[in-house]
Amino acid sequence: MPGDTAFWRDPLLPHVESRRACRSRACYKPHSHPTYSIGAVDAGGSVFTGSHGRQHPLSSGSLVLVPAGCVHACNPLSGAHWSYQMLHLDAHWLQGQVPRLRTDSATVLHAPALYAQFCSMNALLFSGAPAADKQAALLAFLHACASAGGAYTLPSAAARIPAQLQPVLQALQAQPLASLEHLSHLAGMSRFQLIRTFRAATGMTPHAYQLNLGVNRARDGLQAGSALADIASELGFADQSHLQRVFKAHAGITPGRYRR
Repeated sequence: MPGDTAFWRDPLLPHVESRRACRSRACYKPHSHPTYSIGAVDAGGSVFTGSHGRQHPLSSGSLVLVPAGCVHACNPLSGAHWSYQMLHLDAHWLQGQVPRLRTDSATVLHAPALYAQFCSMNALLFSGAPAADKQAALLAFLHACASAGGAYTLPSAAARIPAQLQPVLQALQAQPLASLEHLSHLAGMSRFQLIRTFRAATGMTPHAYQLNLGVNRARDGLQAGSALADIASELGFADQSHLQRVFKAHAGITPGRYRR
């Protein structure tokens, strides 16, 4: 079915979420997740864009490993569609289970055996198999990723966040609606200087960072069963329609379909 998308979640395995998209034309704005993400391309060509526009072509069988907080986008070739699978893993759980996985930069793998293992593991997640079997298959795949060779690594956005931006990032986590004027004051910069420095360090402007943070928090609210209007109000979106537009631009799907 063109444009078909399905999500899998299980309260017995709260550290993992999986997604399948078939013949999708959805395009994504640059964004980041609080989760460690692993994508697999099933059909069609696409381009992975990492921090600051660094790009790498993907094709059927490609795997992409994206650390938590890494700004990225992955979109089909112009005028085309593609099919893919996406795994989101709790970053703290992952580091406790498979500490050898890289968490400092995105990685592209072209490994047919590893892609086949991903597909088998993800099919098991979507099945009615016991949670213990799913967990075992997931861990086996993750350990295989950590041992894989031949990876193409995309450099991270920055080796470190400048000290001047630390209070800005802390403020955004605590006050997602903080004004640019307030953030500029915290950094001791003009608004223009802050925008330029923030983008150089994170790959996003402060406003884009705020929207991305809002989308990630909206995901949590949707999974918890909160009303969309309440989520939009709490996160500072103009209205429910505003949240829907921003959410779809970042997640490639509407909030209602994500919840279902």
